Amino acid sequence: MAAVRVLYIDDDPGIGRLVERALAPRGIAVTHVPDGETGIALLAREGFDAIALDHNLASETGLDVMPRLRRVSGDTPVIYVTGSEDARVAVAALKAGAADYVWKDVQGHFRELMGEAIQSALAQVRLKREAEEAQRAIREARDRAELLLHEVNHRVANSLALVASLARLQANAVTDASARSALQEMQARIMAVAGIHRRLYTSSDVRVVELGSYLMSLVDELSAAIDVADKGADKKNVVVLQADADVKVPTDKAVSIGVIVTELMTNAYKYAYPEGSRGEIRVVLRRAADGLLTIAVEDDGVGWKGTGAAQGTGLGTRVITAMAGNLQTTVEYEPVPKGTHAVFKFRI
Repeated sequence: MAAVRVLYIDDDPGIGRLVERALAPRGIAVTHVPDGETGIALLAREGFDAIALDHNLASETGLDVMPRLRRVSGDTPVIYVTGSEDARVAVAALKAGAADYVWKDVQGHFRELMGEAIQSALAQVRLKREAEEAQRAIREARDRAELLLHEVNHRVANSLALVASLARLQANAVTDASARSALQEMQARIMAVAGIHRRLYTSSDVRVVELGSYLMSLVDELSAAIDVADKGADKKNVVVLQADADVKVPTDKAVSIGVIVTELMTNAYKYAYPEGSRGEIRVVLRRAADGLLTIAVEDDGVGWKGTGAAQGTGLGTRVITAMAGNLQTTVEYEPVPKGTHAVFKFRI
């Protein structure tokens, strides 16, 4: 194993030779220089594992040398050697960047203590570098995982968009009205889930979804899809989104929310307004004072109170119930003078 190289700055050549001899059995090769300028010049040319710096030099103190030394030494540990009994000297050295200090006693015991301080400082440097390397590896692994997750969400979103397009093509190809309606509803459900994945692969945090912007894109896509499906019809409903800003929800909750809103909007499109008439459909997102989020889908149409036989196949009602169960809530139909007011509340 290569010897540890130590630069020792001390104006006493005799002590320098004694330190060299004392530390050699420890595998520490000491290079002695008499002053700070010589030591700094040598340090700029050669690499050392550690530096020992004496306090009392011929024309200055080690504290005077420390700032110039640190600019050249980088993270090389400095052991400060002082014969002064004033503890303020040692404290000042530590504040200036020394890794440790050693009392320079007349009996010469400091030489052994210097060897131990050097080895301890080198061990701390190794631990610090290992910790930095571990952190770097963790950051790289996290970055790779995030990149992979973004790519997965991108691919899933594209695949779901393809499936939704196939459902739309199939709906256009069938002649049975019930089958066409079922395929259109399935397309809308797929789009609701695909929208989540599109949000995730463009987001800096895949754990949460900004709910207002997600609902806006969901409303726009669903409105466009239904308008295309109803091309030629006189009925064109207007959808309005009213949302509090900066509402973030966990990704798994956003999926359930998107599917519920899709089902309620689809029901409003299909049943709220009689054939040939038009009206407004409102999606409202509010943050309640009790920490709950409230989402409502409202219309001013013929009205449904949530009781009695479901219109259509009833599949939408079962989907709503299942998704609401994921949020640990239920969808309730509040009594209003006109139209339908479907609302559900949940805690983030």
